[in-house]
Amino acid sequence: MSERKQRPAARILLLDGAGRILLFRFTPHDRPPFWCTPGGAVDPGESYEAAARRELFEETGIVAEPGPQVARRIADFITLDGVPVTGDERYFLIRADTVEVDTSGHTPLEQRVMQEWRWFARDEIAGFPEPIFPVDLLDMLATLETP
Repeated sequence: MSERKQRPAARILLLDGAGRILLFRFTPHDRPPFWCTPGGAVDPGESYEAAARRELFEETGIVAEPGPQVARRIADFITLDGVPVTGDERYFLIRADTVEVDTSGHTPLEQRVMQEWRWFARDEIAGFPEPIFPVDLLDMLATLETP
C-alpha cells in the first residue's frame, strides 16, 4: 500500500441567517454519494485562512472573510482523484448574508461530482439517509453561538 500524502485543507461552516448550514452533495464514481462542507486543499505557501477565503469564493461565489478557526480534524481518506491522504482539516465559521450560491467557479472535477447543494437545518442532519461529513458536524455546530 502506498504511503498517505499529507493534505492540509480549509473547510467552511457556512451558516445563513436562520442558522442553516450549506452542504454539497458529492457523487464520485467509485463510492456512494455523500454530503460535505465547502472547502478544499490549501495551496503551497497559502495560509488556512487564505484557503478558506479562496475556496468559499470558488465553490459558492460568496466573498467573505473567514471567521475564527472553530475546529480541527485529522482524517485519513481517499481523495476524489483516488489518492490516499491524511487530511489536516481546519474549520472556519462564516455567516452568509445571502443564500444564493454561484458554482461557476467550480473546477472540472467539482462540476462532475458536486452538482447539488442545499442549506440544511440542524434537525435535518441527524438520520439523513446519505453520509454527511464531518461525521461529528452536529457536535461541531452545537459548540457555536446560535445565529
